[in-house]
Amino acid sequence: MSTTCDPSSAPVGDVGTALLMLDARIKQIHESDPADGDAAEYRELNSLFAASTGADGLQDLVDGTCTLIYMFLQWLRGTHEEGGKDVIEYVVPTLVTTLRQMPKSVRPHTIPTMAALVIAAGTGLSPNGWRSQYGDWTLEEMNALEATVFLVAEHINRMADDHGFAVRLIADALPGGEHEGD
Repeated sequence: MSTTCDPSSAPVGDVGTALLMLDARIKQIHESDPADGDAAEYRELNSLFAASTGADGLQDLVDGTCTLIYMFLQWLRGTHEEGGKDVIEYVVPTLVTTLRQMPKSVRPHTIPTMAALVIAAGTGLSPNGWRSQYGDWTLEEMNALEATVFLVAEHINRMADDHGFAVRLIADALPGGEHEGD
């Protein structure tokens, strides 16, 4: 019996655009000089993108972001289990602690939702489907969702000691991925 939390019945969304936006954010954080004003340019580009896509495009982007979180957590789950560790134990506390240190960007009341979203993905449930049980996404949750996908990707990047590993991991898994079959 399929439920809304079953990954096979959840919307995949626009994973490609979500991945491009994540990649741009990672590069902005690791490769730019804070004095350059790149953060303002990134916010302006995001605003322009949001204005150009409309409601359906934004929902596809949110779904794509949730799919990225699911894919990252499945990889993390397998990696942690190989080492006899629990993915929830090693990912969620760090995520929550870091989100709590970002009160200007991530409102405290959105943190439990992000933790539960990651727990859902880490236990094999669809984060999109899990969240849909509780109504529509709120505007305040968008910053928290962006921070969450970034922090989970950074967790993977730190494990691999490579700032681009998480993005390549997904890009290679997508149809037509550059390194498929290598």
